[in-house]
Amino acid sequence: MSIEIKVPSVGESISEVQIGAWHAEEGKWVAQDSEIVELETDKATFDVPAPLDGIIIEILKKPGETAAVGEVIGYLEEAERPAGTEDPTPAKSPAKSDSASAAPAASAGNEASAGSGERVMPAAARVLAEKGLSPADVKGSGPGGRILKEDALNYQSSLPSDNGAFREEEFVPMSPIRKKIAERLVEAQSNAALLTTFNEVDMSAVMDLRKQYKDLFLKKYDVKLGFMSFFIKAVVDGLNLYPQINAEIRGTDLVFRNYYDIGIAVGGGKGLVVPILRNAERLSFAEIELMINDFGQRARVNKISLDELQGGTFTITNGGVYGSLLSTPIVNPPQSGVLGMHGIQERPVAINGQVVIRPMMYLALTYDHRVVDGREAVVFLKRVKEVLEEPSRMLMEV
Repeated sequence: MSIEIKVPSVGESISEVQIGAWHAEEGKWVAQDSEIVELETDKATFDVPAPLDGIIIEILKKPGETAAVGEVIGYLEEAERPAGTEDPTPAKSPAKSDSASAAPAASAGNEASAGSGERVMPAAARVLAEKGLSPADVKGSGPGGRILKEDALNYQSSLPSDNGAFREEEFVPMSPIRKKIAERLVEAQSNAALLTTFNEVDMSAVMDLRKQYKDLFLKKYDVKLGFMSFFIKAVVDGLNLYPQINAEIRGTDLVFRNYYDIGIAVGGGKGLVVPILRNAERLSFAEIELMINDFGQRARVNKISLDELQGGTFTITNGGVYGSLLSTPIVNPPQSGVLGMHGIQERPVAINGQVVIRPMMYLALTYDHRVVDGREAVVFLKRVKEVLEEPSRMLMEV
């Protein structure tokens, strides 16, 4: 009996997904609950598990194609695990469980097996076809000797140059996440009155605290003490004093909140995502660091859930981890503010009439001028600077 593989419901506002990578192949056995296909939405990427043990008998939707929620994208035939199958969950990369039996046949050379279309991955086949190259000449590095796109490109680059004959352009459909990022950035610049104000902060006090407590912190909480927890605490302190920056326009009303859901921009496998730290005002340094660490790990493998990306009253983004010295971040609608962190550089500064070297960071606050006046933006950023330079201010509430 065949079982339909359908696109599951992934949120009230989502009616369509894009098919990502299939972790299973037609004719291959998969274990129950193993991941068989990756689906992408404009907010996140997630995997569909196998409903039971069986064999993938048909794949209806290829990577890059779209499918509606509830649509059938493949069929699974119920079947027991074949004898001799050692890996009980091969769906993540079914070719690996197949490679042991395929090895003797491929021992005569990958070039021979590459002559078959099933040994050439689609992306590699396109590269070879465009250049008129034969798969038989390419050594495959994939499971079972399969020729990957990298193999085709490496082989192509190893050929003698022909005065630019290999200049090419590749058209790659935008992923749903990339489309949504593009839409929201244009929306922010078109529909909001965005301005950016700058300041700089002496990071000496924060760096000294980290150095003093990093070992104890790591030992007690099993997570490193980073800079982000200090910034989140400082931002919450500033938002409490200047609530306009935590507000948003809704229709003809301004909506003020007494809670602080802080979005943290994280580079993920499919693009930038902004998971939310709910009620950041209630979180300890350790809770913040643990949550940020978890977000970072899951973002790299596209495991951030939709619920964790929705909402948010203010955002912090750290371009400094990529080497940025100064930038103007863009507000994430309908929020009214975003704080940009940057790289720390030792620079000469004047303190009490003396020139000293201090670790300095530029801060940038982009805000929606429809909600936030210039004075509030400037004094908010100044408060963040003061709290970071004298963290005891948060404890004394001064």
